[in-house]
Amino acid sequence: MASRKYPLSVFDIAAALKNHYYNFNHYNLKDPLDELLFIICSTKTGEASYRSTFQLLKETFPTHLQIAEAAAEYIARPIVSGGLSNQKAKAIRDLLDVIVEKFGKPTLKPLRKMSDKEAEAFLLSLPGVGKKVARCVLMYSLGRQVFPVDTHCWRIARRLGWVRPTQKDKHCAPRDMDRLQSKIPPELRYSLHVNMISLGRKICSSTAPRCDACPISAWCPKIGVLQMRKLKARA
Repeated sequence: MASRKYPLSVFDIAAALKNHYYNFNHYNLKDPLDELLFIICSTKTGEASYRSTFQLLKETFPTHLQIAEAAAEYIARPIVSGGLSNQKAKAIRDLLDVIVEKFGKPTLKPLRKMSDKEAEAFLLSLPGVGKKVARCVLMYSLGRQVFPVDTHCWRIARRLGWVRPTQKDKHCAPRDMDRLQSKIPPELRYSLHVNMISLGRKICSSTAPRCDACPISAWCPKIGVLQMRKLKARA
C-alpha cells in the first residue's frame, strides 16, 4: 500500500504500465559517456535519426579518445543528418574538455564510485548538462534510483495529479523535477520513467491523447476533462 508520502495510485499505475510496455529501455547505453553522447545526439531529433547519427559517430570515432582529440568541425560531420550538428559538436567538444581536465582522460567511469549527490553535481557542472540529462546518465548507465523528468513524464504526472507546475508557463523547472522525484518510490523510478515515455509517445500525447486505449485510464482524473473538450470541439 502506498504511504502518505506517495500518490495512492503510484504502485497500481507502475504495475499497469510495466505489464503493458515491459520496461522498454529506449536504446539507452550502459557506458555513462556513451549515454551522454547519445542524449546529445537525440536533442530535437527523431528516434530513428538520432540512433543512426550516434552509430555513425561511433563508427567515425571508435574510441572516446578519438572523439576527444577531434575538432568540433570533424565531430559535426557524422551527425549532420540529425540536425543542429554544429551546436551538438560544440557541446560534445566542450564537455569532453572538462571531463579530460577532471579525470585525465575521456571517461565518466569514476562516477561509479561517487554517491548519487556527488555524481549528479559533477554532471551538472558539465557545459550544457541539465538535471534531466544528468539523471538519465545516472539512471540508465549507473543504475541509480533517480527519476529523470522528460516532457512525457511531466505531462503524464500532471494529468495524474501527482504534481503541479510552479512556473507560469507550466514548464518543468529543476525544483519541480525534485518534487516529482520525491513522490515516486525509488524502486519504481526506472520502470515508471521508461514506461511513461512509451505511454507519452504512443497514447498520452500533448494534443490528441488516445484515452480510450490508455492502460492507466482508470486512475486518470484528466480523462473526463479531455473527453469534455473533445465533445465541445465537435459541437
